Amino acid sequence: MIDYNALFEFSRSHCISICAFLVPANLLTTSNTLVLTGLRRSPMQVLLAAGVAALLSGVMVLHVLTWFLIGVVMPPTFVLLFLGSVCLLTNLWAVLARESMARLLVTIYRICTRVDLLVFRQLHE
Repeated sequence: MIDYNALFEFSRSHCISICAFLVPANLLTTSNTLVLTGLRRSPMQVLLAAGVAALLSGVMVLHVLTWFLIGVVMPPTFVLLFLGSVCLLTNLWAVLARESMARLLVTIYRICTRVDLLVFRQLHE
């Protein structure tokens, strides 16, 4: 049987190390999912990337919930909960509605490159 109290205590006592790993890992793996989706890679590649990212996001959310269980309610807990939840939902969206996300990403890319081109033209006039 798993001793949840020991697991929660480990999570809280090593919070800085856990967050120092999970925050960049969540950002990088979710970005990887977005890139693969935007490039319209195979569903298996997107599913694998989203699965790894969702696992890390879920761990982040569970880590924050261990703090809520003992009553620690501070801005960093909400920020980390928000980050983990957004990454989790983004990866879920990439798996369940891959085409709509790909269309959105391509549209954002086109807008950004158009703005970049306009700025470049203005600078060189």
